[in-house]
Amino acid sequence: MDTPVISDIVVRPSTEIDVPAMVAIYSHHVRNGLGTFDPEPLHDEDIKRRRKNMMKRRLPHLVAERSGMIVGYAYAVPFRKRPAYRHAVKHSIYVHPDHLRSGVGRLLLPALIEACTAEGFRQMIGYVDAENQPSQQLHEAFGFHQAGLLQGVGYKFGRWTDTLLMQRALGEGGATPPVEPPADENYSRAT
Repeated sequence: MDTPVISDIVVRPSTEIDVPAMVAIYSHHVRNGLGTFDPEPLHDEDIKRRRKNMMKRRLPHLVAERSGMIVGYAYAVPFRKRPAYRHAVKHSIYVHPDHLRSGVGRLLLPALIEACTAEGFRQMIGYVDAENQPSQQLHEAFGFHQAGLLQGVGYKFGRWTDTLLMQRALGEGGATPPVEPPADENYSRAT
């Protein structure tokens, strides 16, 4: 993956050293946002474990760094556990609250798309809070379309929320059969 640089932001694979900054960013979104429904912030060990599992499966886990500070991160995970879904991923992007609308997401999302395409995945799914217009516009700018609306599926801050399903083909998408599946022994087991 090429490491894009716009202004002074660099997107690169995450390292274990980045974990505390990722925990701080995620914790803000748990407490204040509708992009995640975890009841409590994660701990360093939680993200370290998730990151290692993703790396074993050759799934990207990226950070955006500005002047030595982690200002956002993004990753992809399997869309579903069943073998039939092994060519699809879902993704998440979290941006430091002081760097929202500064271009961080516009760097992380295409880098994530490129990394997943290079690994042979064919579809990328995103869940976006239906009221989050900036996130919806970001996804549309990079080729995602609305694949569905899940009404009243989240309950946070004393109210029900709707979730948009956003989808984008990767590589040849569903136009051709896959040449070979992404390497992941966990998909060979029916769950």
